[in-house]
Amino acid sequence: MSQSLDDLHLVARETRREAMRQARQDLMLAAMGGKVAGADTAARARGLVVRERENSIFSDAWLPLALLFLVIGLLAGRNAGFIALGLVLLLIVGVSTLWKNLSLLGVSYERRFDRTRVFPGEPIVMTVAIRNDKVLPLTWLRFRDSLPIAPSGETPSPAADLIGNYTLQSVYSMQSHERVERAVTLRFPLRGYYKIGPVTYESGDIFTLFTLEREHRYVDRLVVYPQIWPLEELGLPPKEPFGELRVRQSLFTDPIRTRGIRDYQPQDRFRDVHWKATARRGQLQTKVYDPSTGMTMAVFLNVATLARHWMGFDPDLLERAVSVAASICNYGAQQGWGVGLYANGAVPNSDQPLRVSPGRAPDQLGNVLEALALVTEFATGAIDAMLLRESPHLPWAATIVLVTAVVTDEILVALARLQEAGRRVVLIALGDEPPPRVPGARADAIITYHIPATAPAFRAGHRSATATEAALNRIPTPEPVGLELEVVE
Repeated sequence: MSQSLDDLHLVARETRREAMRQARQDLMLAAMGGKVAGADTAARARGLVVRERENSIFSDAWLPLALLFLVIGLLAGRNAGFIALGLVLLLIVGVSTLWKNLSLLGVSYERRFDRTRVFPGEPIVMTVAIRNDKVLPLTWLRFRDSLPIAPSGETPSPAADLIGNYTLQSVYSMQSHERVERAVTLRFPLRGYYKIGPVTYESGDIFTLFTLEREHRYVDRLVVYPQIWPLEELGLPPKEPFGELRVRQSLFTDPIRTRGIRDYQPQDRFRDVHWKATARRGQLQTKVYDPSTGMTMAVFLNVATLARHWMGFDPDLLERAVSVAASICNYGAQQGWGVGLYANGAVPNSDQPLRVSPGRAPDQLGNVLEALALVTEFATGAIDAMLLRESPHLPWAATIVLVTAVVTDEILVALARLQEAGRRVVLIALGDEPPPRVPGARADAIITYHIPATAPAFRAGHRSATATEAALNRIPTPEPVGLELEVVE
């Protein structure tokens, strides 16, 4: 049985390739002949038309039957009844076939969103615009758009709830050159990367004898960021939660922030030489950095919720960990720090860990939150190994924050090694029990916080828009975002 399914899939894929190859040849022939190929041919050449199917209640016996009526009518002394019946059948078949072939020409389907990136529970208004850009009217036109969630105000079927696939169906009767619009509201309760589409459109003749159906690979993607909270609602101190930053401010410099240049001095590091300025001035010049410690923060997220990540995961605990990591990154962005994110969880269709290098760009927070929206529960490796592997590439004065639901002995050893090397380390544990003390470290050497499930932010029914509004103000997302679909004739 499995072999048969594989063969069927291979045949279907080869059929689509052959259709694309034939459409490309048609485009070349049209170009060589100085003609303009139709949009339908262009869509097929690009592989946008995934599937086409014709349905009909017409029987092959109708044509012989119509001819038989004509012959009987002529042989029976030109019987008007039989002749009229034969001509009517031929007329219906001819008109229906021509109408069916022209029904989807000049028909377009377009989605527009007022925004494509939101936080959980926030509305997204999706406007669907349908056009019939031809003289021929359509007695019926049906679109079925695949959605990951049911629109607000609509009750989905039990089957759609079970498989998590909903259909937005729109049926219209359209005049020539008519345009209609429909608006629906989508609310996503959980973070994630959601796909809208593909869309299937269907029409036919006026007598509904023939039906032409096409599936178009028209896909949009919406990003739902993780929920973020003010630090006080997570049980963290709202001021200097990662320790006093001014104590070591004059001892270290932040290599991300360059303040200027000056003449080279013997105690300067060779890697700080500014070679372009040296070439212009004719003598060695050294970069001058802003003195700071907490100005760069690298947040490490452990997606494993059990001691052994291959044993499974706790979805609620994972979501809390992602939310805490997002809240900390949002706090750092509000303070003007350079914020980076590292996680041992993979994004969909990938087996690589997630990395967002520290930065202060205006869209840095948006990049971090989008990465957290995509991260899955699949752990690519142990977080302790990732800490030791990535820390040498971070600025020396960077603050390393580990967010984890489970604290293992290996994690404690890795944190101790980082602290011994002079790193500023913060541990945020989300388990039910407070984390154990890091062995070999002073009591105040590693800042440790415990955020259990009873924290104010995680109480049932509690929501806070303070941090969400602050984050949205820092994400330069143009609104509204318009997405257009090329006309497929």
